[in-house]
Amino acid sequence: MLDTTELTAAVDRFADRLRAAPQTRLQRGAAAEALALARELALRAQRIEAPDSPPLIMPDAGIFAVGDQVAVAGNDLAEALRKASPEDLDEALALVREAARRALG
Repeated sequence: MLDTTELTAAVDRFADRLRAAPQTRLQRGAAAEALALARELALRAQRIEAPDSPPLIMPDAGIFAVGDQVAVAGNDLAEALRKASPEDLDEALALVREAARRALG
């Protein structure tokens, strides 16, 4: 089983920064970037957990919910990745770090 602690920590850091971000920053694109990440992480988790089921798209719950959406999707993926390949874990971690950099600098 893979150790997904690094991914979980990165997801939680980004989610906390989103929750603390000012509304103006969220409106200028940080929320959209975060929602796109949350949707991608959720899709990846679904592909691992239920590869034969049609994917569900995470809804847009508003700019103030994106931190929670990133946290939920990221932690779900981290759990699913415990049984996946190290390359999948590395790729997910890179996605989170890049989205955090683009969204919040």
